[in-house]
Amino acid sequence: MLLDLALPIVLHLLSAVIWVGGMFFAHQVLRPVAVVQLEPPQRLALWAGVFARFFPWVWVAVALILLTGYWMIFGVFDGMAHVGKHVHIMHGLGLVMVAIYSYVYFIAYQGLKRAVAAQEWPKGKAFLDRIRTLVGINTTLGVIIIAVAAGGRYLV
Repeated sequence: MLLDLALPIVLHLLSAVIWVGGMFFAHQVLRPVAVVQLEPPQRLALWAGVFARFFPWVWVAVALILLTGYWMIFGVFDGMAHVGKHVHIMHGLGLVMVAIYSYVYFIAYQGLKRAVAAQEWPKGKAFLDRIRTLVGINTTLGVIIIAVAAGGRYLV
C-alpha cells in the first residue's frame, strides 16, 4: 500500500504547495509592496498580469489535488468510510477552496481584466479588493488544511 501512495501523495502535496504558497506570497508579500510602490493603474495592471501567469498553475494544481485525493481515497483506501476524520476535513475545506477559487477566476478576475483593459480604475480596484479578500480566506483555509494533513489523526 505504501508504494500505491507514493505518486498520488507527491503530486497532491506539490500541488498544494504551489496553490497555497502562491496565495501566501501574493497576499502577504507582493500585495503590500505593490500598494506602497505603485499607483493604482500600474498596480491593477500588475495584478492582472500576475493572475494571468498564476491562475493556469492553480487550475493544474486544483485538478491534481482533486484527482490525487480521490485516487487515494477510492483507489488506495477503498472509499470515504475507510479514511480518518482528518481526510473528511481536508476534503470538505478543499471543496470550499475550489468553490472560492472558481468565483475568483470566473467572476472577479474576469471583471478585473475588463476594468484594466477599459482603464476603469475604480471598478478594477473593487474587483481587486474582492479578490484580495477571497484569496485571504483561501490562504487561511489552505494553511488549516495543511495543518490537518500534517497532524492527521493526532489532531482530530
